[in-house]
Amino acid sequence: MRQLAFLGEGGALAAGAEAIVRRLRGAGHEAVFAGGCVRDALRGAPVKDIDIATSATPGQVAALFPARSVGVGRAFGVMLVLEGGVPYDVATFRTDGGYQDGRHPDTVAYDTAAHDAQRRDFTVNALFYDPLEARLIDFVGGEADLRAGIVRTVGDPFRRFREDRLRLLRAVRFAAVCGWRIEAATWAALKAEAPNLGCVSAERIRTEFLRTLCEAPRPSEGLRLLAEGGLLARFLPEVLALRGCLQDPVWHPEGDVWAHTARMLDLIPAPRAPELVWAALLHDIGKPAALVVGRKPDGSPWYRTPGHAEIGAPLAEAILRRMKESRAVTERVVAAVRHHMQFMELPKMRPATLRRMLGRPTIGLELELHRLDCLASHAKLDLYDLARAHLAAFAEEPVLPPKAVTGRDLQALGMSPGPAMGRLLERLYAKQLEGAPREALLREAAEALAPPLPAPQS
Repeated sequence: MRQLAFLGEGGALAAGAEAIVRRLRGAGHEAVFAGGCVRDALRGAPVKDIDIATSATPGQVAALFPARSVGVGRAFGVMLVLEGGVPYDVATFRTDGGYQDGRHPDTVAYDTAAHDAQRRDFTVNALFYDPLEARLIDFVGGEADLRAGIVRTVGDPFRRFREDRLRLLRAVRFAAVCGWRIEAATWAALKAEAPNLGCVSAERIRTEFLRTLCEAPRPSEGLRLLAEGGLLARFLPEVLALRGCLQDPVWHPEGDVWAHTARMLDLIPAPRAPELVWAALLHDIGKPAALVVGRKPDGSPWYRTPGHAEIGAPLAEAILRRMKESRAVTERVVAAVRHHMQFMELPKMRPATLRRMLGRPTIGLELELHRLDCLASHAKLDLYDLARAHLAAFAEEPVLPPKAVTGRDLQALGMSPGPAMGRLLERLYAKQLEGAPREALLREAAEALAPPLPAPQS
């Protein structure tokens, strides 16, 4: 007997999954829990979903669950079965034919559990568990690898990676998230196959990459493996260029821009939001292009990156578009990259400029990015604290109130809509943010619109 505990959501999920297994077994079919849920239960991690593998064909599954099943991947032997309102993947044991597209098998054939284990990616993901007999089923040595903390492909690593190139990134994710090492032959094949990652869609790469950085205890370890395995160069060469981009050691004792960025990622508290991960990763992406090196009077070098935020914003936008990130996330991250140096101006900022800054919809993201930026370098949070204090001062009123003078007011004074009206409204709003009342603003508007006095006669 080997009773596994399914933590997190897994406890409730296991009851429903076990009911499906009982139904399948009662009809004479083999049925077991499969893959990631077994892996995570063995390592004491929360289980978020439970997949079931069975000898029953999709047609037989559909017949057993007539009102609660749908063929979401029927061509590959996968049915979706509802139990207690929860969907479970129920897949027929199979072997796969060739993979011409580096993603999907050309053909599948229903087979045994032992052969099904042989087609899976890594040994730790090829484990089965019989919940009725509390029995672990291991055809590939996956338990031993899990106990030893090893990521190893099932069989020939070159074949496994060529079947689905995304497995290159999955190997790194499992190593970084679980704190495991990639077995030598698997690592050698990964590096050899890295140049072929281009056949994987940007969406799939983005999803796997973000999971690595969002879920790993130390995202920097995932970033290191991606760089050393030759994968990062295939989809984010701009980030790889941060290596060796030197910085002023007074402000950045942690090292170059790569070291600074990696440290920021590690400082993001869990659970990590993708937009904050992107912002930290890309906030200094303009530094390599902006780097200027000079000499101090004592002959030692100094390093400056003037305008790197302005250079970095369009670079970040191009990267996020290439990675097929959503428009909403892209816009917020690009804004954070563009404005991340503005905190330096806080002590001397005019009230109107300050309120415009604090009123930006991305100010929460910008504040957290600035906090991480400071902690990963000089560790001084005085400007962060100042910004928070300014925000607290607006607890009882909006940072950006409605305009006291509108276009309708200016039209009533005889002004026609157009660019000139927009410029005047912006000027008046800036004065409103600095405390000018509506009456004073209307007087200024009237004076601005009054016809010029005739020149005095000589």
